[in-house]
Amino acid sequence: MSGQPVPRQRIVPAGSASRRARLARRCVGIVDSRGFEVAIVVMIGGNALVLGVETYPHPGSLGTLLRVLEWFFRTVFVVEIAIRVLAYGRRPQDFFRQGWNVFDFVVIAAAFIPGLHGESPALRVIRIARVLRLVRFSPGLRTIVVALLRSLPGVGGFLALALVTLYVYGMAGWLIFAETYPEDYGTIGRAVLTLFVLLSLETLPDLIEQGMALSPWTLVYYISYVLITANLLLNILIAVIVNSMEEARRLEMTERMAVDEDRDGVPDHIDRIMISQRLDDLRTLLAELERELRIDRKDGQPGPSPRQ
Repeated sequence: MSGQPVPRQRIVPAGSASRRARLARRCVGIVDSRGFEVAIVVMIGGNALVLGVETYPHPGSLGTLLRVLEWFFRTVFVVEIAIRVLAYGRRPQDFFRQGWNVFDFVVIAAAFIPGLHGESPALRVIRIARVLRLVRFSPGLRTIVVALLRSLPGVGGFLALALVTLYVYGMAGWLIFAETYPEDYGTIGRAVLTLFVLLSLETLPDLIEQGMALSPWTLVYYISYVLITANLLLNILIAVIVNSMEEARRLEMTERMAVDEDRDGVPDHIDRIMISQRLDDLRTLLAELERELRIDRKDGQPGPSPRQ
């Protein structure tokens, strides 16, 4: 035998592994419980209420109470994140595979960045961002946020078309009204700003009146602009967002359909579809059997004898 030392193998006690497994199961039970979700929503609402109270003048004693409540909310949110991470058991890194988990962790952890203390604007922004965590607990809000993110490419195309339309009509307005109404159409910037405000249609009567004083043909300019922007472009934007919301709903439905609570290796929605198909097949067989029995009776053939 050589004189080299034999490396020791690291042995993990079985009791330690079982304790971690039990802890993970308990954390999973807590995270999946309705009470835990409701409690976190209440804490987020309380945090938002405290932020609103801080905007009003308050005496020093109330300020001390508000600071205590702020640290209370921080502690609660840190415990929440810890429970969510521990629920993943031996693979806590899987916690960061979900975008909402990453957002929650960043918002909670950012409050402990060195240098952020007191009444700094950055800390206030971080505290306000906690309120956005309510989106996580509302399926409807989640669908809207996902839809808005998925609609960004389409919205980008819409914005490009809208900018081109505003520029073309701005140049036309500058050519028509620059000398008569320089405060509204004196430059391309003022013309585009005037047309942008016109998107609300509040200034339309005044602008039409100004244009009619110059020439009746200016009515064609404003009517065509309103038809293209307030009707056509707006409908295009609504169509893009609605289509994205439908895609987001289908995506969320697909994620829910991938759940396998009975752990039989087949998603639950497949189980329901198979059961429904089997029930339909059984109904079809019963209908055919009843039809055959009626035909046999009409032909004078004896039907199946009842059991004695």
